[in-house]
Amino acid sequence: MASHPFTRQSENPANVLEAEPSTSVLFPGEKSLADSGTLHEGTRATLARSPKPSAVYLMARHVFDRVYGPREREDLAALVDVSSCFLTPEDWHRHPEVTAEAEWIFSSWSMPVVNEEFLRAFPRLRAIFYAAGTIKGFATEAMWGRGITVTSANAANAVPVAEFTVAQIILSLKSFWRMAREFHRENRVSPREIPTAGVYNATVGLISLGLIGRLVAEQLQAFQVEVIAYDPYFDPKEAAELGLELCTLDEIFSRADVVSCHAPLLKETEGMLRKSHFEQMKPHATFVNTARGGLVDEKGLAEVFSQRPDLTALLDVTSPEPPSAGSPLYTLPNVILTPHIAGSKNWECHRMARFMVEEAARFLSGEPLRHAVTQAELRRMA
Repeated sequence: MASHPFTRQSENPANVLEAEPSTSVLFPGEKSLADSGTLHEGTRATLARSPKPSAVYLMARHVFDRVYGPREREDLAALVDVSSCFLTPEDWHRHPEVTAEAEWIFSSWSMPVVNEEFLRAFPRLRAIFYAAGTIKGFATEAMWGRGITVTSANAANAVPVAEFTVAQIILSLKSFWRMAREFHRENRVSPREIPTAGVYNATVGLISLGLIGRLVAEQLQAFQVEVIAYDPYFDPKEAAELGLELCTLDEIFSRADVVSCHAPLLKETEGMLRKSHFEQMKPHATFVNTARGGLVDEKGLAEVFSQRPDLTALLDVTSPEPPSAGSPLYTLPNVILTPHIAGSKNWECHRMARFMVEEAARFLSGEPLRHAVTQAELRRMA
């Protein structure tokens, strides 16, 4: 088929890319590309003989600080000739001496739109390594027309979303959210007073089996739950291999103890989850949305949940974000809002840069890219 804390602004007025000590934020046991052994000897020899492409970092400085950790910067420096001039969305056009030579761009959130003006400034550009999710914010017809290779860390960002979702599902099956709010309100609660599905033999319904939905299905294999899914494009053979049952959208809502949405927001999917779906939910069921708020008829959801206090909605995304002032989503006790936190945070962001380091090594050695995005694929993606 999917910002955040830990930001700091650079005080580097010359916009020069400064090295940072590599001992500050390393993962236990983490190795650099040079000593990790992830490249086979043939690839390593090819890289040693190859001239380094000219590359540049282009993104907001605070995004760079968050996403590209010291190890990732070190490994990229071993692969490419990174310009000492750091480009931002506001000032890239002021450095023609840099843009004229750059063959590769390493970026993340805040990547500028790759329009005709941009392409004229980057005449030698061959590849964009985007250490974040969707590329829809910057991809253009002009970019595809130039034949520029684009690879994305969408698969890396899917990992924390799936982990967050599975945590929400397990807590929901234990009626955690309802018990917590009633304990807070009443200063006491008896677990026997609140019906609880429990995890064993519970039914979890997934809407869409794209990157995230499939990861969730795979991680749920560690639990003894029945997984059903709605995805009209998913191969039934693959579904059987994942141990899940494909069914209709109505069945997802009528059968599942927890319904989790992972669909892409496209013209065809906007508002696809309607009031009638929420009316079909089982008693004491939970709806989880970590995809996009625009998929949901939120007015219809609020109406149903105001009449069904047994239901719980966990909304990490809304439309708009945050909800408009006066929205009933703020006041309904059985609707829990979080500020779009399922995706990569803190050290998790380094995983996205790590994916781009590995893609850069593949591209340089002529190996197939694992996360390249084509124009045709983009039309079907979130």
